[in-house]
Parts: sequence; C-alpha cells; structure tokens
Amino acid sequence: MLRRLRKQGGWIGLALSYILVAGIAFLAARWPAPGGVQILPPEPSPTHAPSPTPAPVRVYVSGAVVAPGVYTLPPGSIAQDALLAAGGPAQDADLSLVNLAARVSDGQQVHIPRVGEKVSQKSQATAIPTLAGPLNLNTATAAELEQLPGIGPALAARIVQYRQEHGPFRTVDALLLVSGIGPSTLERIRSLVTVE
Repeated sequence: MLRRLRKQGGWIGLALSYILVAGIAFLAARWPAPGGVQILPPEPSPTHAPSPTPAPVRVYVSGAVVAPGVYTLPPGSIAQDALLAAGGPAQDADLSLVNLAARVSDGQQVHIPRVGEKVSQKSQATAIPTLAGPLNLNTATAAELEQLPGIGPALAARIVQYRQEHGPFRTVDALLLVSGIGPSTLERIRSLVTVE
C-alpha cells in the first residue's frame, strides 16, 4: 500500500510540475513585452543665414588735418572718426563746412577745408560721398545705397530690409527681387555694385 501511495505521489508530483511549467509558460506568453525606449531626434530649429561681418572702411583724409593719409576705420564710422584718426584738425581748419556726423564709406575721401577755402557742395566728400569702387550690396548702408543713380531713400531702405529678411545677396541680379527695382534701374547700377 505504501508502495502504491509512493507511486501515486510521484505521478501527482510530476503532474503538478507539468501544470506549474505550463502555467508559467502561459503567463510569460501573455505578459506584455517591455517596450524599448524610443529616442526622438530634437525638432530642427530654423536656421538663419549668417549675416556678413561688415568690413572695415578705408578713407583718405585730406586738407587741414595734422596727418593727412589713408586710414582704416571700423564699420559704421563717421567723418569725425576719420578726422581724429588723422590726428585732429589743423589750426586753420574750418570745421563748419564739414558734416562731422556723416557716415563714411570704403574708398571715400574726407576733405577738411582750411579757413577761407572755397568748397563747392560737390567737393565735400563727407556731405556727398563719391563711390571709389563697386558698392558691396551686402554691407552697404542705406545712405551709401542712395548714392547710386535712381536709388532714393525709400528704395535704399527696401534694399536693406530685403537683405535683413532674406540674407545676403548672392548675385547682383537678385536686386530684381526688391520691390521697385526693375531691369532698367538694375542696368543703370550694375557696374557700380557687387556682392562679396
């Protein structure tokens, strides 16, 4: 009888083992698989075209100054900066004939007249700057752009605004994208402007 119970106990233990294994397999199959961590790339932020770094300006300071010559000034300089770079005014300088607040551009001449010197409006380089070479559309100020034939204050402001909104001009022909500039205006100024 004992043998019989032992024999049946072995079968029961074996049966219980199978049930236990089957139960674990069943639970493992139904258990949700752990989801992997999903790494999303960051949203790309809009990039703006880098604005060109304004180049220094070289001006020729002549007339009644301590040391006439060509001087390199930081961008945005005015006639007074050019005068100070040349050592200041000479004793016989007539500063009332010069607009010391006028912005200077690359290649410009700033002439400081002497007392009694007759200065025509045309020869006052600080009042009416003359272009020494092609004007860079990507660094020119509105005042410098106004020196171009057919470009008034409103159109010069539109050119600067277009450049600020759309980035630097890649070609001179891109001026046609500025409201108010047509083919005839572009041809008039084509040889006077450049892009760098």
